[in-house]
Amino acid sequence: MSQERSAASFLPEATTLGALKKAAAACRGCDLYKRATRTVFGEGPETAEIVFVGEQPGDQEDLSGHPFVGPAGHILDRALNEARLRRDQVYVTNAVKHFKWLPLGKRRKHKKPSIGEVEACRPWLDAEVSTIQPKVVVCLGSTAAQAMFDRPVGIERERGTFQETPSGVTAFVTTHPSAILRFPDPEQREREYARFLKDLTLVHEWVLRRHASELRTKRSTPRSEPD
Repeated sequence: MSQERSAASFLPEATTLGALKKAAAACRGCDLYKRATRTVFGEGPETAEIVFVGEQPGDQEDLSGHPFVGPAGHILDRALNEARLRRDQVYVTNAVKHFKWLPLGKRRKHKKPSIGEVEACRPWLDAEVSTIQPKVVVCLGSTAAQAMFDRPVGIERERGTFQETPSGVTAFVTTHPSAILRFPDPEQREREYARFLKDLTLVHEWVLRRHASELRTKRSTPRSEPD
């Protein structure tokens, strides 16, 4: 793939989520569209305070056209519910909008996108975050974190931390829910799920503290008298 290719040339003039999603359906910023069924764009309200970013759509997402509807999505939904976060009030998307896969018998096996493919697709993610202006972006896994921070991110080293990205956005690093499913031992899966739930609870509590801080600031700011 030529490094000059990018999704940037497919961005629409209007920066609404609807306009971005419509334009992304025709994106040819890298070659992944050739084998994918469709573009899988992000979903959620434009007023979302929390944006969740994964790596790329999987097999079920590619077929349905919706993000996080497969096994990893079920883990995310469970954790959101237990962390007292509503799926319809957050925005979920991926660093890469097309499914990259290899044939495995009758199945399609997920293949990690290259750095070049992540870079080529990043204008869509940047536009989503810029449009929504969330309080925090939750990076689900290393690919999402690299797309947000523009550098390699060690998940275990930086997990559970709130950091500012080069674009000035607050981001939080955690694992991808699909990583939980890869543990063969059920007890270990539950331990890893508990860690993931703890991370999402930290995010919810952080947002609540931001609300409280903003409310205190608003109350302490003197109201200007009319002329």
